[in-house]
Amino acid sequence: MTPRFSLTLRAAVTGTFAAALLALAAAGPAAAQEAAIRKNLGERLPNLPKIDEVRPAPIQGLYEIRINESEIYYTDAQGNYLIQGSIIDTKGRRNLTEERTEKLNAISFDALPVKDSFVIKRGNGKRKIAVFEDPNCGYCKRFERDLQKIDNVTVHVYLYPILSQDSVEKAKALWCAADKPAAWSDWMHKETVPQPAAATCDTNAISRNVAFGRKYRITGTPTLIFADGSRVPGALNAEQVEKYLAEVK
Repeated sequence: MTPRFSLTLRAAVTGTFAAALLALAAAGPAAAQEAAIRKNLGERLPNLPKIDEVRPAPIQGLYEIRINESEIYYTDAQGNYLIQGSIIDTKGRRNLTEERTEKLNAISFDALPVKDSFVIKRGNGKRKIAVFEDPNCGYCKRFERDLQKIDNVTVHVYLYPILSQDSVEKAKALWCAADKPAAWSDWMHKETVPQPAAATCDTNAISRNVAFGRKYRITGTPTLIFADGSRVPGALNAEQVEKYLAEVK
């Protein structure tokens, strides 16, 4: 009985090993190269963050290394070299690295927590923008001035106080205002300080916005998100906003 059990176990082990070999063979050179890249970079650059993904780069023989979810580097098939910078398609006049990063950083408009924003509508409101802003952000105030020149748009404003504790208090006061859009406009354009938030006002939306921003690595304000998921940091002027809106399918 014992020999029969041993034969069965040996057959099972042999079968499992054979299946593993077949799987490795099916994966082919690409899997071996990825393993080599991960091994060599991990051993030679111990401070390099965990590699999220290894994939072929747009240039033959080069591989894209993705870390911290959206940071892009490049290496050769053995991980002997690490390259930081952009790949430019000179024929098509495109920054391929930038395009890839924008795709990785995209946030689906449907994923935004709409209930934690307030809405400013201009004209027919057919076009959509979401913007994360800190009440004390000077660039946000400049952006708001330019945004007034944009018509036929619905703007979802997410209060995102990341600059100071005073930003948090102002965000809470603005969120608790009876007319949020009016209070926001008065503060951003006239610096009319909003009344402090009432103790009974639910301000959890502010902390949820901060948590959402951290999850999606929104590190600065203003940060704009367009209906196609494109994310653009910085105070765009009216012409730039119109350009992005026109490109949204």
